[in-house]
Amino acid sequence: MEFVFTFLEGIASFISPCILPLIPIYISYFTGKDPEKNKALSNSIAFVLGFSFIFILLAILTNRIGLFVTEYLKYFKIAFGIIIIFLGLNYMEIFKLKIFERFKKFQPNVKDLNFIKSFAFGILFSVSITPCIGTFLSSALLLIASEDSLLKGLILIILYCIGLGIPFILSSLLIDKLKKLFDVIKCNFKKVKIISGIILILMGLYIIFF
Repeated sequence: MEFVFTFLEGIASFISPCILPLIPIYISYFTGKDPEKNKALSNSIAFVLGFSFIFILLAILTNRIGLFVTEYLKYFKIAFGIIIIFLGLNYMEIFKLKIFERFKKFQPNVKDLNFIKSFAFGILFSVSITPCIGTFLSSALLLIASEDSLLKGLILIILYCIGLGIPFILSSLLIDKLKKLFDVIKCNFKKVKIISGIILILMGLYIIFF
């Protein structure tokens, strides 16, 4: 079940209020002056690989740290679960955690991207956007820290990256067709945040009791 939750957290990160409105800007970077779909596809894949690379490194570090506390893993899982529940309540705006209130909109100065530049762009994105998606990324990393298997931790973070990355790739190919969908999501951000918060709360409960 944690695999499903982590994948959904990746999707929730994509449709968060600080990423979704900027999708047309990202797509314009991927296409550049050339509207050819093959270039947009190549650049968007490299971009996803770039931020996935950093998130995977974070997951490995988190999991290795978690191994040092395996003797008290049961208690750490309870603590992590409670933190994730609080993150969910925060995202639903039942109360606010100041640590997640501060973030800057990501507007990099990039021109004429190719595969390598797009990969570097993805790395820069992962660093700059982390405060914005901190709720969901923190939840995924906390779950990974509670796992005693590095392989399972890697699968979890890869699923998170897939959940976040696939919409970027699809958007680069279908931006015109998805415009109406993006508009609907933006008009219903309140409902989206409630659903996303519920996912986080369910994740926290799952960690505590299973």
